[in-house]
Amino acid sequence: SPWNCVLFTNEEARKQWYQRRVRGHKESGKEFHNCSVQTLPKRYFVGDTPKNCRETQTVVSRHVRSQTTSDTSTQMTKTGCWVSDRQDKVIIPGKYVTADEKFGYMLRQVIVLQSYFRRWKAQKYVNSIRQDHIRRIEWEKKEEERKRKEKERRLKEEYQRRMQPLSKEDFDLVYHALELWRREEIENINATKSGPERKAALAGLMDEETQLIASIQRHKLIAKKDNGKKAKRQFLEKCAAPKEWIGFDGMPTKMDTPYTMRAKDLKMTYDSLEKRYLTREERLDILLQLKLTVKEHDCKLTKDIVELIDREADLLMRGSKEANLEGLRQRISTLFLQYIKTPLFNAEAANLLKVPEDPSSLRKDIYFCRGCGNYLPSTDFELTTNARSIGRCRKCKNLDSEGRLREDFSRYRSLLQSIRGTEEAFNDNSRIIFLLTEADLRYLAENIWGAQSVLSQWEDTYDLTLVRWNRRLEWSPWNCVLLTNEEARAHSKLVKPEEAYGPVFTQKIKYRHILGKQYFASMPKLADYMSKNLTSVNMPLPSNAEKIMYGGKKKENVVLPALTETK
Repeated sequence: SPWNCVLFTNEEARKQWYQRRVRGHKESGKEFHNCSVQTLPKRYFVGDTPKNCRETQTVVSRHVRSQTTSDTSTQMTKTGCWVSDRQDKVIIPGKYVTADEKFGYMLRQVIVLQSYFRRWKAQKYVNSIRQDHIRRIEWEKKEEERKRKEKERRLKEEYQRRMQPLSKEDFDLVYHALELWRREEIENINATKSGPERKAALAGLMDEETQLIASIQRHKLIAKKDNGKKAKRQFLEKCAAPKEWIGFDGMPTKMDTPYTMRAKDLKMTYDSLEKRYLTREERLDILLQLKLTVKEHDCKLTKDIVELIDREADLLMRGSKEANLEGLRQRISTLFLQYIKTPLFNAEAANLLKVPEDPSSLRKDIYFCRGCGNYLPSTDFELTTNARSIGRCRKCKNLDSEGRLREDFSRYRSLLQSIRGTEEAFNDNSRIIFLLTEADLRYLAENIWGAQSVLSQWEDTYDLTLVRWNRRLEWSPWNCVLLTNEEARAHSKLVKPEEAYGPVFTQKIKYRHILGKQYFASMPKLADYMSKNLTSVNMPLPSNAEKIMYGGKKKENVVLPALTETK
């Protein structure tokens, strides 16, 4: 074609061009003048989107002039043209202002603006400080009022516990107050009297102390009777309570089983049996219902109950007085309560009784009490964290405390509960604090820390607490510090307390930690022992239903290995 050809001047030039450009086929020897005929041409991908258009290639540019909407001109009087000067103004030039003078003026104005701005910032800062001061004063007043009310409430509760003691802790408080009074009287007698008068005063003091102890014992018998009634009531309510668990929707579900319904019927029968001031017909109806209930089982216990029911019914028909039947009715109530506590007649009682159904299990974990000389189960002994032997049982220790020591651990009991609540909030598997007792915490607070805050020397035990010295480590007697509640909240925010308090104070704290570690040296081993044994018996965690049924506590059916005496 005209666009695909070469013009040669002679034959020799054509041959040279063929030798340089033409490639022949290796097998056939044919020559081709165009290399593109040997292979197909390369295809390029062309999409649907247009890459060019006619409007873009044939565009024509134009230049357009524009004029503003307002025209301005200046005209002056000249030959042939007169312009009126009525509206002209005479401008007299003022003082010429140099660049330095203008800069100085601007600087003075900036200084004025800065002074006003700084004044506004200072007023704002002072107002914020004033508001903080007012809030601080109000908070201090509220805090003082709260502390005063808390102290009044605590003193009122303590007075109520002294006047109407009900629990063992209340009687410990009464005996502790008696011991303080006795010591004060002895000091007063020793300071004011001597010779025969002193002996007579001490003898009179002993007689008065004996009378007070007898009065406390009478209150103790009354409290024991009331606590027994409360225990019976709680036992019957727990037996008759329906099964409860958390459903898939998060709501509690209750269900009555045949066993709980049986326990509820027995509870209603016992409640009706305990009623007073009934007519003769109502009492006979209750006795008849009770007789039909116990006749379902034939044993010695039911025969005794039926015999007593017949005896009371006979006495009622004869018109006996209510006062003469009190002893008989008490016997019927006691035997029927024993009937309710028997798992053969009330299956729900098996989950609440402390005594196992198999008597052979009572032979395990029996230890000798050195105080009373009896062989008792391991649950009747109380061990301290550094105990080397079993020692005496709880009854012997309580008797020794009432007669000789008379110690009160109510303050340290509340302190121990607060520390345990704080450690539970950390949720870092803290174990040692849950092994301490009130006596251990008392030794730690009084003998090691001096029963006062290390910062402010505050001595009120109810306002003190033991917090972690290093918040990243587990609480222990060698990683704690005794502070007030306000100081403890500020201390808990410190990441490195050594840098905040200084070397002298830190060395003082470290010395207290060494004393605590020497006294409680066996605690880490005890913690490891308990964790290993709890893991070995494969004790499961309580479910949501069990937390509701048992008040958040798992009913323990697994008996842990007993702690034998160590060498």
